[in-house]
Amino acid sequence: MRPRRDPSARRAALRWGMRAEVAAALFLLAKGYRIVAWRYGGKGGEIDLICRRGDTIAFVEVKARATLDAAAAAIGAEKERLFGRAARRWLARNGWAMRFTLRCDAVLLAPWRWPRHVPDAFTLQD
Repeated sequence: MRPRRDPSARRAALRWGMRAEVAAALFLLAKGYRIVAWRYGGKGGEIDLICRRGDTIAFVEVKARATLDAAAAAIGAEKERLFGRAARRWLARNGWAMRFTLRCDAVLLAPWRWPRHVPDAFTLQD
């Protein structure tokens, strides 16, 4: 059983995560992406951002950590599995997107560093 976090620490972590998602969205908008959905998902997994640019739909995982390398390392196999489940659920409800190239991207953030956009960071698992 995992130890319970202090409620104020949990609120601070949620605020940090929301700020990271806003920063990632602004970064992707500046690169020409259009936000299609934000924080999509629920019990079976969540996708931070779903974006479109040209003929590509990008399911985007946003990770903020102390370093960019730590942010990249925070995307593990279980996260990819749950992410894929949420992406399949979104695609089932948005059939129009099946004609696009589908990709799983990551935006990595760390204090005092430019965000790093990693296209095709991992594969959409079945």
